[in-house]
Amino acid sequence: MTRIGIVAHFAYGAMTGGGTGHAGGVERQTSLLSRWLAARGHRVSLLTWDEGQGDDATIDGVRVIRMCRRDAGMPGLRFFHPRWTSLNRALGMADADVYYQNCAEYVTGQVALWCRRHGRRFVYSVASDPDCDPRLPALRTLRERVLYRYGLRGADRVIVQTRAQQRTLRDGFGVESIPLPMPCPGPLPGDYRAPSPPGCGPGRVLWVGRVSREKRLELLLEVAAALPGVAFEVAGPQDADEAYCRTVLDRARALPNVTVHGRVPRDRMRDLYEGAALLCCTSAYEGFPNTFLEAWSYGLPVVSTVDPDGLIVARTLGAVAETGPELVAGLGRLLQSPALWRKVSANARGYYLDNHTVESVMPRVERLLLDAVAAGTGRSAGQPTDERFRAAAER
Repeated sequence: MTRIGIVAHFAYGAMTGGGTGHAGGVERQTSLLSRWLAARGHRVSLLTWDEGQGDDATIDGVRVIRMCRRDAGMPGLRFFHPRWTSLNRALGMADADVYYQNCAEYVTGQVALWCRRHGRRFVYSVASDPDCDPRLPALRTLRERVLYRYGLRGADRVIVQTRAQQRTLRDGFGVESIPLPMPCPGPLPGDYRAPSPPGCGPGRVLWVGRVSREKRLELLLEVAAALPGVAFEVAGPQDADEAYCRTVLDRARALPNVTVHGRVPRDRMRDLYEGAALLCCTSAYEGFPNTFLEAWSYGLPVVSTVDPDGLIVARTLGAVAETGPELVAGLGRLLQSPALWRKVSANARGYYLDNHTVESVMPRVERLLLDAVAAGTGRSAGQPTDERFRAAAER
């Protein structure tokens, strides 16, 4: 049995079914990983924000260790206390052999520093393409960027989602990484119902994600306005940017062919996928979206503005576009050709079964974590000293 600590501040909602709390691909993956590792007999601790869960809650064999509330403490000072102090306390309570953290943030450096000081192993996993960009466009402050760089370079293992991310990390940071496919629980062969092609069913287009600026829901609305005879369904929680969300959702509700579902609990997502003909993604950037894997597991083609590692084009899993008119054209081709749609649908389901089932992916993640523990304390040369790190982080 290995002691594994998973640091995922926002994952409590995903662990309890996705009806409350933050909902995102990172949280979906970390909750899935936590449960699977616990079922394998490992002692798994999940470190999250305090969302009222009480001390030492256990969910599906996973010990949930709470840190402080996200809004606790005084602005400006809360970064150090209670956020950093409660993280250190939770890391100590987990007492793990290896710690895992996903997504570029200052927490990456904090966890790496704790592991370095206490002789524990640290595995970091990339969540999206900006995590690999040396400019770190998604991190707002120098302190965040310094901490993340320290954590990235201090990790014993780094996991990426695509070969493109692997190349970018190597070129931009000099960091080697290991590409692993993302796991996704989907219908098993005995439970799978092949979807009906457009013309034989409702032919609805599904959009799933957080309503946030980088997801660009407004681009979908442009497409919906150009295709008034097609039904569009929007599922996902709102981001913290209330003004943006209010504006774009008001526009969505004003269109007669757009249905806005808001946050949808995990156990109801199957109905949306099974009732759709296509998934449409309008994001400015992504890593490897969970929504793609979920759609492909149900045999849905994906029409998207992003194409991880060129898979959509190379494997004929949908269509790729950059602009609203190109999305309209891509959707039109698939919606108007049942033969083409059937071919792409079969490709999508086959690609999922060959690459992204939980049974095929999770053992590879487990082996990587165990290998990090077995590898001991070796670290690459040229890493910043703790003293230089602390000085840079306090700037």
